[in-house]
This record gives sequence, C-alpha cells and structure tokens, in this order.
Amino acid sequence: MTQLFYASTLFGAVTLAAAIDDGRFGPRGGRRILLVSNNAAVPEVTPSLDQAPGFAALRPYFDEVRSWNDIVAPLHPSDWKARVIEVPMLGRLLLSRLSLDDGPDELILESIAVPPSRTLAALVRDCPITVYSDGLMSYGPTRDPLPAEISGRITRLLHLDLVPGLSPLLLSEYGVPAEALPDRAFLDVIERDGALGQGVRDLPAGPPMILGQYLSALDILTPDEEAALHADMLRGLASRGFDTVLFKPHPAAGRRHAQRLRETAGELGVRLAVAGETVPAEACFAALRPALVTGCFSTALITAGRQFGLPVATMGGELVLERLAPYENSNRVPATITDALLPRLSADGSLREPPPVDLPALVRAVGYCMQSEAHPGLRGSAVSYLDAHGPARYFKRQRLAALELVPTASAEQPGALDRLRRRLSRALS
Repeated sequence: MTQLFYASTLFGAVTLAAAIDDGRFGPRGGRRILLVSNNAAVPEVTPSLDQAPGFAALRPYFDEVRSWNDIVAPLHPSDWKARVIEVPMLGRLLLSRLSLDDGPDELILESIAVPPSRTLAALVRDCPITVYSDGLMSYGPTRDPLPAEISGRITRLLHLDLVPGLSPLLLSEYGVPAEALPDRAFLDVIERDGALGQGVRDLPAGPPMILGQYLSALDILTPDEEAALHADMLRGLASRGFDTVLFKPHPAAGRRHAQRLRETAGELGVRLAVAGETVPAEACFAALRPALVTGCFSTALITAGRQFGLPVATMGGELVLERLAPYENSNRVPATITDALLPRLSADGSLREPPPVDLPALVRAVGYCMQSEAHPGLRGSAVSYLDAHGPARYFKRQRLAALELVPTASAEQPGALDRLRRRLSRALS
C-alpha cells in the first residue's frame, strides 16, 4: 500500500507522525512518501520544514521526502493550480515524477480548500483522501466549496482535540466524520528524545514567551500595527515584572518582527531572546516551560494551555476580529475561540478573564454567519445565540442584515430595531 502525505509545517508533520504512531494509517507495509511545500511569501529565502533541525526526528516516519516547490518551480505553490484541460496530463506527469505510475492508495492532505492541497487533490485522482487538522481552523467551516470529485473522496478528518467539547465544522457539510487524535500521541512525538527541540538548547528556560504570527502578510493588520501589537505584548510582560522574554517568530514571517521587537526591548530594558523560525513552538513549551505564553490567536496558545498545562493569554483579539475581511475569512473561528476562551493581557500588565460564554453555541453561530449556504441547519443555533447574547464583538451588523438575523438584544435599545430594518432593506434592495 502506497500512501502520499502532504505537509507544509512542522506542526502538520508532527500531527502526521502522531497519527501514524496511533495506528490511523495502518501497519507499515508499503511506501510512505511525504511531499513538503514551503508556502512562505518568499520561499527562496525561508527554510522549508524538511530543512528544519527538528525534522530529523520525523524523517524515519517516511520512506521518501519530496519537494512540491521543486516540482512546480518557478511558480509559487500557494498560487499555482492546473487548468481543467491540463489536469489529466499534469496528473500523469506528477505521478511519474514521484514514481507512482499506478497512483497512491491514499492521499493525506491539510488545508483541502486551497492550494497546494486542492491542487494535489485534483491531480492525484481515483484514491481516497484523508484530511488532517489545520489546528483551530478545523473548528470553522470549509473555506470554499469543493467539487464533488474531491469532496466525494474524503473519508475522514483527523484532528487534535484542542478544545474538548467542541466539534469540527470543517467538511461536516459533506458528511465527513471527524476523528480526534489522542493528546498523548502528539506529546510523545514532541518529547521523544528531545530531537524536535534541538534549536532551543541555547535559549533561557522559564521566561514568558510571545508567539509571533504573520498578520500583516495576510493583510489583517498593517506592518506597523503588527509591530505595535508585539510591542504591547512585550510591555505587558515587562509590567508584570519579567526582565527576560522569549520571542518565537512565525516560520513564514521572516526576521523583521524580531528586529523591531528588539528596539522595544532595548527601550524597556528587557532582554529579548529569539527562537529560530523553524523551531516548533511546542518544542519550546516542552523544553523551556515558559512562565506565560501570549499571542494573538495562534493555535499554539491552545496547545500551550491544553497539552502542556502552561499559563496563556491573548492580546489583540478585538482588533483582529474587527479587521478580518471578508466575514468568512477562515481565521475568524480561531480568533473567536482564543478571544472567548483565554485571559486577555493588556499593555499595563493586567490580565482579565473573558466573560463566560457558551463556546460551542458561539462557534456554531459564527460558523453559520460565515457559510450560511453550506450550513443552513445552524441557523436556529445562530438565532438563539444572538437573541441571548446580542451581536457584540463576534458579529458584523452588515452580515447579520444580509442574513436577516436581527437579535432581540438590539431591539432593547430605542430605535435600534428600526435602524437595523432600514439597513436590511437597503442591503436587499
């Protein structure tokens, strides 16, 4: 049996290794090929996951490792997809390049709705597809509709149980069953021999940690706003009495975030240690045990708290929720979960617990507003949530008007209902 795996991040590769250890891909009897892709904005200057020091611990899980970037060069893997008329020919060429003339028996992909995974699913046909976790994105709805030729082949969604009690919406409209991977399998891969943590040996143990993302590259914030957010996180930690802080840049963000944060650290008299871009955040959690982990809406915030039992806090959630556009942006559910679930850190060092919330109900309501046509059965949940809690923070008035969702809470304000009805009328005219 030949299995073709695809991964673009170390987190994804670790998840695959955990699934293999847990027996989700059966006994090792045939070829296991890992196709890696570097989806950074400028992949030529950013190390891919198989070039990361910690990848050596994952290499034995696979018989071969191939580069998708090399195959599609000089095109960018996140942008390129085959034209319909080219699919049969390019599919044969790809399988020939991978020495898979008869095709694989199973195709295992992440982020199925977008390239490169969607491209691979179109090119590698006539085999079942397993989709594995996108972290917190697995709890949100599928970003774009999938053609029947792809959706009809997806047999399961493998995911980490990051938020117990919360069921993934991803692919649920196609009837794809979700299978949670055990925490222990994931942790065993991270902790085994410390191999994934090679890049943390020279870093200080114990200080708090800032998780960088690449919000400006995604056009969620401007570069200056993202730098200011990191600076506020650093100020908050300094205000809490920490004189050493660890910064973990996102693998796709490059070095500019660390360079700008060093300037703020100098002004505050704080020592800033920077982890390598290719070092998994989870390896830092296991080896360094940070006193506090803070970030915006990274999945690593949840793994730090759930898998490693570390204190965590979020910052910038309200700004990101406001800026995400369009409303169906696939980052909305991760941002909603972290904002609603985790303590909020302020630049003055204060920590505030979020208001109590029915998180499953909130995620269902947001998921419906994001992809109402794919999830019409969630409309009742959305109406109930909005009637009980109103639209504050997690919903946009324009989207509610377009979906004819008028929460009761809005009607309690004199004139609010009439104004919302007028906006609805204009939106539908």
